[in-house]
Amino acid sequence: MENVLDLKALFHLSYGIYIVGSRRDGVYNGQIANAVMQITADPICVATCLHKNNLTTEFVRDSGVFSVSVLGQDVPMTFIGQFGFKCGRNLDKFCNVQHREGPTGAPYVMDWTVSALDARVISTLDVHTHIMFVGEVVGAAVIREGSPLTYADYHHVKKGKSHQYSPTSIFNKVKNL
Repeated sequence: MENVLDLKALFHLSYGIYIVGSRRDGVYNGQIANAVMQITADPICVATCLHKNNLTTEFVRDSGVFSVSVLGQDVPMTFIGQFGFKCGRNLDKFCNVQHREGPTGAPYVMDWTVSALDARVISTLDVHTHIMFVGEVVGAAVIREGSPLTYADYHHVKKGKSHQYSPTSIFNKVKNL
């Protein structure tokens, strides 16, 4: 293998589209994330990686809890945009969105969601521009039948872009090559 960094190779990694939510002082916030994965089975733990500048990152760090809402393939781009391209410092992202609290009190979205997880943070890792949160899952539910939206479908079918703070924001440049 040549010592060349072909960024298009990253397109072959599998991702989903999720809303990671949290709470702080009775206020909810959430954001679109594609960096979520299960990392252990006993106990069940998941990890998510959030940009240091995001309000959701502050909420997770301060409260020690987060939820993951797995979005379905039928989710409209306007809904993704509310959580992915708007700042929770300027608006209540959960306004006019059906949601519930999980066992930790973190909010998960009911609209356009196929399943949801609720986790307590057990570890964090500073990863340059992002913080990786590892959480032990304390609640999980199937919200409705359906297939989850993959990040590939988000880009190829829905023609979506990556937020500048997304771990995959480099895809925007690569897509234009």
